[in-house]
Amino acid sequence: METASNQGTSRIEARLAELGLSLPPVAAPVAAYVPAVISGNHVYTSGQLPFIEGKLTATGKVGAGVSAEDAKSMAATAAINALAALKSVIGDLDRVTRIVKVVGFVASDPSFTGQPGVVNGASELLGEVFGEAGIHARSAVGVSVLPLDSPVEVELVAEFQ
Repeated sequence: METASNQGTSRIEARLAELGLSLPPVAAPVAAYVPAVISGNHVYTSGQLPFIEGKLTATGKVGAGVSAEDAKSMAATAAINALAALKSVIGDLDRVTRIVKVVGFVASDPSFTGQPGVVNGASELLGEVFGEAGIHARSAVGVSVLPLDSPVEVELVAEFQ
């Protein structure tokens, strides 16, 4: 019996497809950094913006022009972009044994305090994709502005074998 890996599609990418998602090309860095680096058996991604086909679908502050619901969806998109960066350095997402940590940054109106709910977009997606291995430690941080006026940015640390 052939497995998904034998056909060129990893189990994780098959799960993404079941969810109606696919990995985009790795976003080109907008400054002097690389999308992801390996240290030991961990991968650290750079912060990923919610690019879709190389563009942001919205800009601005959450709580003032960008809804928390839209920002939550953008956090999921940024997490998918982080998975693309992760795959670019380990070759196969099936090698991931655990998502260790997620850090989500939310460009927030000063009165907005729902950062954890926004970053849940990334966390929930990782749980759906990786199951138990997608449960992670996390920080959800409100900031005044993000690169390119993005409403959200997500980075992650993953363990792999």
